[in-house]
Order: sequence, then structure tokens, then C-alpha cells
Amino acid sequence: MITLKRFLSFLFSRIEKTPFLPKWIIFGLDIFIVFVAFTVSYLICSSLTNAAYNVKAYIVKSALCLIVTGGFFFAFKTYQGIIRYSGFKDALRVFAALLCTTIVLIIVNTVVGAFNTHFIIMPNTGFFINFILAFTSVFLCKMSIRLLFDYAKTNDPEKNKKVNVLTYRVNPANVGLVRLINHSKTLKYKGIGFICPEASVANKRIASLPVYHINDVFQNEKILAQFHAIVINPKEIERSEKQLLLDLCIKHGKSLLSTPPMEDWSGETNELKKLKKVKIEDLLQRIPIEIDIESIAKNLKCKTLMITGAAGSIGSEIVRQVSKFDVGSLLICDIAESPLHEISMEMFDKYPHIQCQSIIADVRNHDVMEHIFKTYKPNLVYHAAAYKHVPLMETHPSEAIHTNVVGTKIVADLAVQYNAEVFIMISTDKAVNPSNVMGASKRIAEMYVQSLFKKLKEEEKGGQPVTRFITTRFGNVLGSNGSVIPRFEKQINRGGPVTVTHHDIYRYFMTISEACRLVLDAGNFGKGGEVFVFDMGEPVKIRDMAEKMIRLAGLVPNVDINIVYSGLRPGEKLYEELLYDDETVIPTHNPKIKIGSVKEYDHEDVKESIATLLKMTKTCTPKQIVEQMEKIVPEFVSQNPAYSK
Repeated sequence: MITLKRFLSFLFSRIEKTPFLPKWIIFGLDIFIVFVAFTVSYLICSSLTNAAYNVKAYIVKSALCLIVTGGFFFAFKTYQGIIRYSGFKDALRVFAALLCTTIVLIIVNTVVGAFNTHFIIMPNTGFFINFILAFTSVFLCKMSIRLLFDYAKTNDPEKNKKVNVLTYRVNPANVGLVRLINHSKTLKYKGIGFICPEASVANKRIASLPVYHINDVFQNEKILAQFHAIVINPKEIERSEKQLLLDLCIKHGKSLLSTPPMEDWSGETNELKKLKKVKIEDLLQRIPIEIDIESIAKNLKCKTLMITGAAGSIGSEIVRQVSKFDVGSLLICDIAESPLHEISMEMFDKYPHIQCQSIIADVRNHDVMEHIFKTYKPNLVYHAAAYKHVPLMETHPSEAIHTNVVGTKIVADLAVQYNAEVFIMISTDKAVNPSNVMGASKRIAEMYVQSLFKKLKEEEKGGQPVTRFITTRFGNVLGSNGSVIPRFEKQINRGGPVTVTHHDIYRYFMTISEACRLVLDAGNFGKGGEVFVFDMGEPVKIRDMAEKMIRLAGLVPNVDINIVYSGLRPGEKLYEELLYDDETVIPTHNPKIKIGSVKEYDHEDVKESIATLLKMTKTCTPKQIVEQMEKIVPEFVSQNPAYSK
């Protein structure tokens, strides 16, 4: 026996799956409503004036009304809208069409009445009655159909299988997101409301959905029972809010989901299929840093840019970001063939208008690098080529010298020789009070470019511009090749254990995109000789990161996945620093960028020290090389037992 509930479920499912009505049906429905409205108006006027009712005259007059109305419906395209999505703009079109119809009919009525009062359509008051009735009826009909579809969606049993979600924060972007989610036929989510941290917005309704205060959500059992997940845009809220939401969701058994960037939201929500569970990268992201895009675009316009290490994590992101500007040409250099090919293909696909030259080149090879400078004469050089992995450089200090020090010297000297405007060096927080070979090698490279600029300024003649040497210093970047997060993900996926070097180890983290935006900004306003230090936010305890990543995978730390402490690796510190103890910082126009007041060195002394170091890489032991590095960088105290004195 078919119950009423089953019948209604079947009916609503059929309504929800009904295809869009053809335009001629919508047009015919509107004309029929206008015909009924005219008939009612005509009868009202006839009864008020006690006029004799003439069927033939009524047919002629109603036909005239429908012809004029139909013409304006065509002119304003009132039939093109999809009824189930009717809104204010559709109502405005109908209003304009009927208003024009009324004006035309009144004019016709007045002109005809001037010649013969027996031929007037009806008193002018009747046209206003007709306008009100017709517009109200057409509008109510469209809204009723829309409400019917919305109600059918809400009560469709298939729809009810979707996951109820609350969206964090009320703003136009999130309201639009909820609408896209609820109109999507492919997403498995259904937006049922919003969460806000502001008491002034709570307990209101936005887009017919309730707005809850965050405290009410997690303290009210009725609200908790209504939803399964919270949706956030990780780029719109601070780290502390993300951490709070994650902790609350874990405590109450809810999921935390993140949206793709707003620019990826398409009308059919294809990109919204990427609505996914929050990852640790989302939690560590901060609100995007504002930089002077217009000024950067102006300074890069029609310039030739050279990026060394262009296939690496930082280098490739710099390539992507500068490609958004009207640059003259790009020289992307790297020694790694396959990654360079990948970024080349990406450039070809996404930025075909950019003149991009891919060059396999080793920054340690002076002849090859000089050929590049001589051929292309780059205006700006972004020097990102470097060896960065601490354990590998501990066992290969000579390679760190050749790439990080000598490679930097070669590119810097050529930038001066071929009159490059700017040389931006990508350094690291490990260069501060270095405890390992990698950090010390980057500090020596910093010393060289800073002393080189000092020398150029001292020898400056006749106001001729010199190459501006700028150093940028920041910590770990999220998701970079070989970084801790991808490693933890692999360990979790294979069932653990997750290995952390030390219980109390801290690190600073920044997204690759964020770091590169700051590099562009620093390169834009830097005068030369500065060491720019980026605001990395609060340091993150690696143990806490590992625990959160395990929980985000739906597992319990040290129950489902064990955390094992392997001990500090040779040369590794518990925490990194961005400045020496005796260094001070100078604020800039960008609150996220500071200028470090670093110790200056004589160029000839640094140059001689590097030459000595280079000779030692050919004949001396790793320990002797490290000892020489400690002489060049007094703050360098190796934490590697193999090199301890």
C-alpha cells in the first residue's frame, strides 16, 4: 500500500528531477496570466461603469492587450529565465515589460477615445488595475514554482542523504558559497547555516539560514545534532581560529572542511568538488599578505627576469607569480632536468603569452652562467638556487660551499658585470647563529652579497646606478620538496610510526606563496644592502603538528599511529632564529617585513676567505672545511659530533 509519505517523496523527487521548462511554455504561461488579469480588470471596469458587455469587443481588446504585452515580453526577454531560479532581476524584467505595455495601451486608449468614445478599450484606471494584477500574478506564479522546487529539494530523500554543514563566518563570499553548495547536483553537502565569532551577528538569518554564535554551536546539543561538518576558507581566518575550530571539531566528533580559492568557484561548482578535509597546511596558513601589486607590476613591466633554481619549491613559485605581470621575458634556470621540464610545460599551458626560456645550467659553472648573462642581459635576478637539506650538507660540506657560496658569488659578480638592476638572494633562518653546514654556507653567501654592495656604493661614480643587492631571510615553507609535512603524510599513510627528532623541537612555517609574495615586495622597494626578515608568525612545535596531522587523518596519536622520537640530527637545533641576539630590526611599509641591522664585512676579506675555502674543498677533509667555515662565521658552532673540537 502506497503511503502518503512515500507518495510525497516520489512526487518531490520527480519535481526536483524535472528538466528546465522550454521558453515557449514560460512565455505562454505568462501570457495566459496576463490574459486572466486583463479579463478581471475588464469585468471590474465594466461593472463599475455599468457598461454593456460586448463579447466581440472584449475579444478584440484582449487580443490587442496580449499582442502589445507579448511584444514587450519578447523585447525584455522575460521568458529566458529559469523559473526555479527566478530572482529580483527576473521580476524587474516583468515589471518593465508590463509598465511599457500599460503606457502604450493608455496612449492608444487616449488617441482612440479622442475620435470615438465607443472604441476605448476601458477607462485608464482599468489599465492600472490590470498592471497591478498582471505583475502580482506573474511574480507570484514564478515565486511559487521556485518555492515548490526548493521545497522538493529539501524533502527529496536523495537530497537528505547529503552531509549537513555549517559555514564559518558571514561574508558575501561565504553566502555565495552556501548557495552554490545547495544548488549543486554533485556535491554531497548541504549548507544549513553559519557560525560567527561576533555576538552582534549571531541569532540572525542570512539567505534564510540561521547564524549561530560559535559558543552556542558547541554548547547546544540540539545544534550539534543538526550538522556533521564545518566549512572554512583557510585563507580568510587566522591560525588561532583554525586551531580552535579543529580542537572543537575533534572534541565533538565533527569534520572540518576547507574550500578551494574563491576564484576557482565556477557556476556549476566543478571546482567545489575539491571541498576537502582540512590539512595541516590549511591550519598553518595565514590571512594573505597585502603587497603593493601595482608598484611591483610597474617595476617588472617589460623587464627580463632571471630565476635560478627555478625548478625548486621557491624558484618555481616565483616563476608563477612574476608570470602574472607584464614582464618582457623569463629565464628559468636549473640543473634538474625533469623538474625544469615540468615548470616549462606549466608555463606553456598557463602563460603562453610569456616569452619563457628554459635553461639547464649549473650556477657553479662560471662560463655557462656568463654566456647566459651576456646573451640575455637580465634586469632582475632572483637567486633561489641552493642546497638546503641539513643532513646531506653535513656529510658533503664541499658541495654546500660550491653551490651555496661559490654559486652565489658567480651569479652576483655577473649581475654586476652585466648591469643587472636588482639581485635578490633567497636566504634562510638557518643562517642565523648557524649550527650546521647548510646554515653557515648561506651566511657566508649573505656576507658576500652584502659586502659586494657596500663596495659598489663606496666606488660609485657620477651617480651611475649600481646593482641593488637584497637578501631575504625566512624559515621553513609548507609543502616544499622534502619538508616535514610530506614526510609525515607518507608515514601516516603507511600506518606509522611518525618520527619526530625531538620532543621540544620548534620551527617557523610559511606558505610558499606567502614567502614569494614577500620576496617580490622586498625586491621592489629594497634600496640595496638590506637583509629583509619576514614575519613568520608564531613558532610551531613539531610534536603538536604530528599529533594534529594524525587526528586530521581520523586516527588517535599513540593509539592508532605511534609518535617516535629519533633524536636531533647532526647540525640540527631545537629552534631556529631570524636574527642574531645583537641585531635590531627596522620596520618597513609592510608590517610583515622588517630590515635586519646586520654586521658589515669588508669585501676583499670575504672574497679572500671564500677563495681559501674553495681551495680547501679540493684537498682538505670535511672537518677541516667546517673548521674554516667557523673561522669565517664566528657565530657558527657546529652541532655535529663529527666536527666537534
